[in-house]
Amino acid sequence: MKITLAKTAGFCMGVRRAVELALDAPNQCPPPIYTFGPLIHNPQVLDTFTEKGIDILQALPALPTAGAPPPGAAGAGPPCGTVIIRAHGVPPDTRDRLEAAGYAVIDATCPRVIRVQTIIRVHHRKGYSTIIVGDEDHPEVVGLLGYAGDRGHVVKDLAELKALPALDQAIVVAQTTQNTAAYEEIAAWLADTRPHYKFFNTICDSTAKRQDEVRCLADQADAVVVVGGKESGNTQRLAELVRQSGKPAYHVETEAELDPRTMADYDRVAVTAGASTPNWIIKRVFRSLEKVPMTQEKGWLKAFFSLQQGLLLTNCYVALGAGCLCYACSRLLGVQPAYPAVPTAILYVLSMHMLNHLTGRAENRFNDPDREAFYHRNKLFLSVAAVLAGALGLMAAVPAGRTAFLLLLAMSLTGLSYNLRIFPCQLHLPMRYCRIKDLPGSKTILIAVAWGVVTVVLPQLGAAGGTPFSAGLVFLWAAGLVFARTAFFDILDIQGDRIVGKETLPIFIGERRVRRLLERVLLAACALLLVGSVAGLVSSLGYLLAFCPLFLLIVTRAHHKGYMLPGIRLEFGVESLFVLTGVITFIWVVVAM
Repeated sequence: MKITLAKTAGFCMGVRRAVELALDAPNQCPPPIYTFGPLIHNPQVLDTFTEKGIDILQALPALPTAGAPPPGAAGAGPPCGTVIIRAHGVPPDTRDRLEAAGYAVIDATCPRVIRVQTIIRVHHRKGYSTIIVGDEDHPEVVGLLGYAGDRGHVVKDLAELKALPALDQAIVVAQTTQNTAAYEEIAAWLADTRPHYKFFNTICDSTAKRQDEVRCLADQADAVVVVGGKESGNTQRLAELVRQSGKPAYHVETEAELDPRTMADYDRVAVTAGASTPNWIIKRVFRSLEKVPMTQEKGWLKAFFSLQQGLLLTNCYVALGAGCLCYACSRLLGVQPAYPAVPTAILYVLSMHMLNHLTGRAENRFNDPDREAFYHRNKLFLSVAAVLAGALGLMAAVPAGRTAFLLLLAMSLTGLSYNLRIFPCQLHLPMRYCRIKDLPGSKTILIAVAWGVVTVVLPQLGAAGGTPFSAGLVFLWAAGLVFARTAFFDILDIQGDRIVGKETLPIFIGERRVRRLLERVLLAACALLLVGSVAGLVSSLGYLLAFCPLFLLIVTRAHHKGYMLPGIRLEFGVESLFVLTGVITFIWVVVAM
């Protein structure tokens, strides 16, 4: 099965802004926290808000009684809490009522909707009537009508517009998620019959692009899976456009609604999603579709897919990669890797990854539900395996000397405490960082440093060879590869990490900046080995390994362009970078002999 994922699938700018404002509110605003009505039309996101203590305020509160002090005045009592205005917006009198009732108000209205509100408000003051093309009961339209006063009209299509009596002066706007083709038809009719009306194309450009793309996808696919809330208007329209093309449309909220037997009948499946659908839901649907052929296949292909999945879930593949990278770094420095070096790297990385997944299952619930379920089912076995691997790794480091043992022990203790509270919250310390994981970017940096130590520093402590300068160069190369690999996975998991409160680099400095940083680190890593090889600081193996960073750069850019989709194949491909360093090194050693 060929699966195509729409480039426009997932949160639009307005929804992303609203969700981030809501997630930040508990740490910044007076409790309790409410959203006025559902913030967005996605039940999974709303359930997440409920878990974080953000409830829905369904009705306007009562105003203060006559004679009572105004909110915030002396003797008025504490504020009622905080209300977040949903992305669809509200009528202006609703916001005034909330503030009058004593709530702190956060306006999460989408900027595209605010533009429409402004157009209506300005023209209402000039005496214009307003015609809104949209769904009368949709929250956005209800909010827009509030700006039109008693001169507002709602029509759902051209037929209803024709039924309206001619107005002396009027403006025509659209709900931002309306069907672009239908609105263009209305524009043509207005130009012929109501040229004195002012027409505004207020359909969000994100909506237009999403609808154009789904039409193209429907032409190229046998079926289209549309992911999003059943109450989401823009998601419903995507499914309608697919059906209008004559192709089957499967509108699902989660992967649980997909029938593998039905989807197995299609050779080409496209996946798109509404503007309020989070990435973690899209990724879960994609991974579910990715497995469909494997449920039908038999033989080596199914076995290979199962092997891939097993190696990734157990972290055995990334641990094998650490051993390969250790082997490569040792040969770069001209160090004959002592027997304990490679096993130590494998066992340490295996132990730390297992333990961090065991103690950090909250983010896996969003980012990788298969891994979360696997760790839940095998918690006892994996806990024992992680502790045993860590103990064996420490024992393997003993022959390298006391310094190597103590260094690995210190790194192991740091890794064990990553998800644990170092300073209890009961102390009410004037800081928000109770755990190492709370430090912005700590995960990415610490993993890169730890890998650099076990793959470069520990082998040197156990054997003679290399100079401090050349070791530093190889350390930067190895740590750079691991930094880029971890930062890339952080980009993929940005929404899930934000929900559970992890301060990863993409959350702290932004996804685009991290992408640029990732690319620069990889290019610098490539240049480091080339320069080191030319200068004789590392062995001639450096000429070959210098191109490993370019491999990861190609993979990350391919994903960004939409050529490699977020699934098991992408994850396996990224982790294969480190195995590739070992394979190249082994071939170089054989040829050199």
